[in-house]
Amino acid sequence: MLSGGSILLVSPVVLSSCGEDDNIPDENGSENGNGNGNGQNTIDLTDSAYASLGTVGGFAYKNNIIIVRISDSQYVALSKICTHQGCTVAYHPSDNQIQCPCHGSSFTTGGSVINGPAASPLKAYSVTKSGNTLTIV
Repeated sequence: MLSGGSILLVSPVVLSSCGEDDNIPDENGSENGNGNGNGQNTIDLTDSAYASLGTVGGFAYKNNIIIVRISDSQYVALSKICTHQGCTVAYHPSDNQIQCPCHGSSFTTGGSVINGPAASPLKAYSVTKSGNTLTIV
């Protein structure tokens, strides 16, 4: 019988830092890109890890970025770290908003704050598509 104690489980999302790091670390740990110093990430849309980006309303994460397919031909990329307390945000296609599950902040797909407690926008990145490759800068 257990008494007098409790177990606390904390999600790694809650432990994310709340900094405003504009660097884009790649999968190799290099900041600002893919190790070649040009400040970009690439996504192969044929990779099964990004299958959700095959449909409008789908989203995926790469490093500290959330990528959302908002139309047949348009993708957006934003920091996935809420500017309030560092939780990982998610896209909600039903209301076309990026939302933070921790304290209820909502953002537009452009990164602007819709409602707080977050006071600062999410960092937005440029996304281009060439064939089956997205480039995020």
